[in-house]
Amino acid sequence: MLLFLKYLNVSHNKLRGEIPNGGPFANFTYQSFLSNEDLCGAPRFLVPLCKSSSLERSKKKIMLLVAYISLAVASMVLALALIFFLIKRHRRSNVPHENDLLPPITHGRISYYELRHATHEFSEINLLGMGGFGSVYKGILADGTHLAVKVFNLQLEGALNCFDTECEVLCNLRHRNLTKVISSCPNLYFKAIVLEYMPNGSLEKWLYSHNYFLDILQRLDIMIDVVSALDYLHHGYPSPVIHCDLKPSNVLLDEHMVAHVSDFGIAKLLGEESIAINKTLATLGYIAPGQIPVMKSSLEMSLKHWVNDCLPNEIIQVIDANLVTPEDEYLTVNVQCVSSVLELALKCSIESPEERISVREVVAALQKIRLQFLAKCERP
Repeated sequence: MLLFLKYLNVSHNKLRGEIPNGGPFANFTYQSFLSNEDLCGAPRFLVPLCKSSSLERSKKKIMLLVAYISLAVASMVLALALIFFLIKRHRRSNVPHENDLLPPITHGRISYYELRHATHEFSEINLLGMGGFGSVYKGILADGTHLAVKVFNLQLEGALNCFDTECEVLCNLRHRNLTKVISSCPNLYFKAIVLEYMPNGSLEKWLYSHNYFLDILQRLDIMIDVVSALDYLHHGYPSPVIHCDLKPSNVLLDEHMVAHVSDFGIAKLLGEESIAINKTLATLGYIAPGQIPVMKSSLEMSLKHWVNDCLPNEIIQVIDANLVTPEDEYLTVNVQCVSSVLELALKCSIESPEERISVREVVAALQKIRLQFLAKCERP
């Protein structure tokens, strides 16, 4: 009805509020609103401007927009600061949680009861060997998968740290000449790592048992496998890994006689801050050349000194008699090959680290020796 309003006079009524400025009110003058002191509106009505005028509303909208933008920017800055803090704290963390140390699962998590059944209650019949912190058992899962179960003796001091260290190393390393982790079993009172089973056992068995024998080519291949693994540990991973316990019993052979380095329980992970190492990394299986003072008389009776004295003319005295038989048509070739390997071994045992040959150079040297050996023997 207001659309058709033509005449209006509300003077002297003590009205209050804003006088509309549109519609039919556009045709009214101030005379329609006289003596209403509390009214407000457009200047043509001769009343004060309303406090909530369009100008004020525009200012409020601008202030509200500025507040929203400021809040959004502050939230983004806070989020970025939180992300940066979490990343920095993660990088500085030196003690990962136990679940973070677990090796990657390639067979699904295997329970303690499955391992008991697979190893026939961890019977001595399935015992493959014993180490400083536990025992290794052969096992067969219900699906026929053969595996090796390394059980840590938690009663021994250092066994738990050994388990954590081995998990930390194995969960990050990937190389064909390192033992492959199938699963793990980290219960509160039982710690075990499940590894790929190596049917040909350890290199120690093949070197020192009378019922086993490795020819020169097999030994060269195993040397190259082991040194390739060491080269990866030292140079193929962001944080170099020092095995610290390399010995024949920790080199395992698969069905194809490919060597796999195992047992990382006391390995050392060198961070960016460990550029220089002054500590002696030593176990019963390994000690760096020059780390222990040796009397001159002891040095002259050492294996290194004996081999050095026999090279090159009396090398036959230090070679395994089964490798070089007089009736072998490749006798000279075999002796030359072994001599080259022993000369390389002497370079690896130089006391001064600066003069000692690097592991990467050893890989190249062994591959060259192998190629020369095959060429002289005319083998494929």
